[in-house]
Amino acid sequence: MSCPLCGSAGAPLFAEAGGRAYHRCELCGLVFLHPSFRLDPRDERARYETHENDPADPRYRAFLDRLAEPLVERLPPGGEGLDYGSGPGPTLSVMLEERGFTMTVYDPFFAPDAQVLGRRYDFVTCTETAEHFFEPGLEFERFDGLLRPGGWLGVMTGLLTPDIVFEDWWYVRDPTHVCFYTPETLGWIAERHGWRLVIPRPNVALFEKPGDD
Repeated sequence: MSCPLCGSAGAPLFAEAGGRAYHRCELCGLVFLHPSFRLDPRDERARYETHENDPADPRYRAFLDRLAEPLVERLPPGGEGLDYGSGPGPTLSVMLEERGFTMTVYDPFFAPDAQVLGRRYDFVTCTETAEHFFEPGLEFERFDGLLRPGGWLGVMTGLLTPDIVFEDWWYVRDPTHVCFYTPETLGWIAERHGWRLVIPRPNVALFEKPGDD
């Protein structure tokens, strides 16, 4: 079984949960669902359509602020950003526009305008999206291309830490969650792309792309 993030062939069976098999990469630490258990695109979209992401919901805003606040502290005023994986009810982009940033959204199901992926941005946000990536290696390569030198990538996802019992973890119960990142994985991603990694809060990772010399 090859790892979908780093490509290593060393990814033995890690656990079985909910009748599904998961593997863990011995190189980058990624835990991922065996491809045979993935939902088909129609069922995957139907699951996403049940998400109630309302920009007017103060609890949802507070949840997204866990990433937005530490990210905004590091951004140039009025910067241009892309919310990647915005879902059926874009909210983070609205919150950042309220703070003076210019935002574009992309989602393969709900905002699939591929033209926005041909540009570069001061920052990219990816909240509760990276766990859905079938090909995370390609997705993080894409992020590198989307960022201008000195840009920031903000990722929020449930991190698999040593204190978590994987089989009992609520995050595993969602059948659209196919990738689970460990702290080791975040370090591998940063090293692979030459990014600087900052973890300002639990389950939030900020990656800084080097600027031009």
